[in-house]
Amino acid sequence: GSSSGLNQSSHFQLLSSLIPSFEKQILNSYTHAFKGFAVMLTETQASALSDSRDVVSVFADPILELHTTRSWDFLDDALESKSGSRFNSLHNRVLADVIVGVIDTGIWPESLSFDDKHVGEIPSKWKGLCMEGLNFTKTNCNRKLIGARFYKNRLVSTGDASPRDLIGHGTHTASIAGGASVSNASYYGLAKGTARGGHPSARIAAYKACLLEGCSGSVILKAIDDAIKDGVDIISISIGVSSIFQSDFLNDPIAIGAFHAAQMGVAVVCSGGNDGPQASTVVNSAPWIFTVAASTIDRDFRTTIELGNNESYQGSAISFSTLTNAQKYPLVFGEDVAASFTPPSDARNCAPGSLDSRKAAGKIIVCLNDEPTISRKIKKLVVEDVKAKGVIVIDEQETSSTFDSGTFPFAEVRGKTGSILLHYINTTKNPTASILSSIEKLNLRPAPMVASFSSRGPGALTENILKPDIMAPGVAILAAITPRIEPSYKAPRDKPSLFGIKSGTSMACPHVTGTMALVKSVHPEWSFSGIKSALMTTASMKTNAEKAITNSSYTHSNPHEAGAGEIQPLKALDPGLIFETTFDDHIHFLCYHGYSNETIQSMVNKTFTCPYLSTKELITNINYPTISIGRLKQHGPSRKVERVATNVGQPNSTYVSYVNAPPGLSVRVNPQKISYTENKKTVSFNVYFNGKRASKGYNYGDIEWKDGVHLVRVTFAVNVE
Repeated sequence: GSSSGLNQSSHFQLLSSLIPSFEKQILNSYTHAFKGFAVMLTETQASALSDSRDVVSVFADPILELHTTRSWDFLDDALESKSGSRFNSLHNRVLADVIVGVIDTGIWPESLSFDDKHVGEIPSKWKGLCMEGLNFTKTNCNRKLIGARFYKNRLVSTGDASPRDLIGHGTHTASIAGGASVSNASYYGLAKGTARGGHPSARIAAYKACLLEGCSGSVILKAIDDAIKDGVDIISISIGVSSIFQSDFLNDPIAIGAFHAAQMGVAVVCSGGNDGPQASTVVNSAPWIFTVAASTIDRDFRTTIELGNNESYQGSAISFSTLTNAQKYPLVFGEDVAASFTPPSDARNCAPGSLDSRKAAGKIIVCLNDEPTISRKIKKLVVEDVKAKGVIVIDEQETSSTFDSGTFPFAEVRGKTGSILLHYINTTKNPTASILSSIEKLNLRPAPMVASFSSRGPGALTENILKPDIMAPGVAILAAITPRIEPSYKAPRDKPSLFGIKSGTSMACPHVTGTMALVKSVHPEWSFSGIKSALMTTASMKTNAEKAITNSSYTHSNPHEAGAGEIQPLKALDPGLIFETTFDDHIHFLCYHGYSNETIQSMVNKTFTCPYLSTKELITNINYPTISIGRLKQHGPSRKVERVATNVGQPNSTYVSYVNAPPGLSVRVNPQKISYTENKKTVSFNVYFNGKRASKGYNYGDIEWKDGVHLVRVTFAVNVE
């Protein structure tokens, strides 16, 4: 990233002055929100460039990974009758236009989710393009899908030179955020109902920055730059660096692009990653990014396993099995049909090449799942390959994502059911079974739960900002897809589906994007940092059974898993108070994190001096809607944290604070009562944390501000050392 005064020709000048033999090999130039370029250089040239005073940072172009609708009703049912009346009445009102930019794998424009019959003329603030490419013309855009771009980069093959989505990920995420209502949507009859986005009248602009191989960081930067220039209000990015490769905020293309988006008043919502349940795996964790964790909803897809002794057990799967109860097939353990010279652990896990087709053909195979490199998809293909009739996978670990096996009979069971099946095999002369087709189970309790795969905090780059920020549905979500059948997938009736069921924080992210779009359309005068705060302080830590949210191990969830909690879209429309994190807060964050005045000045394009005392501890004081203290000395003094709360509810109101803290952690709020008038819209308060009697490690809790109508929850995480 170079400093602000440079355009493309000066990019050439800068390179030529430092690298005499330089030839014009710039791949991308960024000129709108931030100044910079992507270029092919040797390591020596890159090193020379990074030493220049005009250059903020030089980093290798990383390849980022994709983070892969009852959900909206599930979120709204907490607040309203099953009729959906409040949601529908909202959408019958005249709402402000909101444009959502989705940076992903492109778009399938023919999907009914992008039908424009219920939206008006394209807003005048839109300045973007509908780029033509392979099988994509200007007529593919409409009043709903108002823009589409694609990028030429080192990953593009000629078949991808178009905004068209050949994978389905981008179409799925776009339709979750802002898809129009489509009745009778289903995945081959499963999950039947009306599919809709969080804000069905939002405009959508698709930026195809990703292909199957991943996403080039330089292209993501270009797409963010374009989206800002095009007039997008909210950018949704279900992509991230791998949690293993996080190095620095200014080496991360998404963090850099999002910083400049925040500078221009554009919101950026990102998935937190699918590297859970390990701690410190959350990515996209800069304070100017809205970071989303994934939860389950109150629905699951279950298959029934019928045994020869007439006992039946439930498994989890999306399987369109054609087997019936009338005919059963021999049931065997993988190890018992192993190929010659195969290690038993390979056959138990149904590893490639481990099963003997002469022994396995025509049977239902039971496999373990204790070898992480052999995915459920590989097991299914291995078992299918040896001409077996079906597969049952025993998984000791709770996995939240439901596996889709197509027409091949499949079921996944937990350890307890697995033991029963193995006992049946070992004690029966001719054990037999059948696996029936999946059915949908609704109104499951407790829901939501934190998805097992959802990446966890604390943030690896700083523990003084609480990450992830919030949680939203990301398990088995029905939305529009690219209607194509994958080569190894046997689809019912060999026909592609217009809708698909996918899991991942990739699916959770657009739920938050859609909710932000909805709130912005009702409150166009609110800033995005205010809307982010509204979502966070109204989020819920309770399930539909009125108990505390748990993770997939059934232990109480904490804010490093769920952030402030599960979004409640309709509650966010009336939060009472909001915490504005200003752009100055973000600049101070960079100061406190240790960046130099020169680096920051060149990023923000204005003279700016960091406070004389800039330490990482001060990051806790930026006006964020949650509070995180990465280190509180057990025998040290109390830590004072300041927050400023802005009233967006009734002008004359008084809020009283209530503290929920773990035993031993002293949390004092001063003043305990705050009052607002017509002329007094912002009030500051201090929170004092003391860990003298607290247990070591992270202590979680919240401060609740109540005025009799609103409940404003400020979640905290304090690490006592």
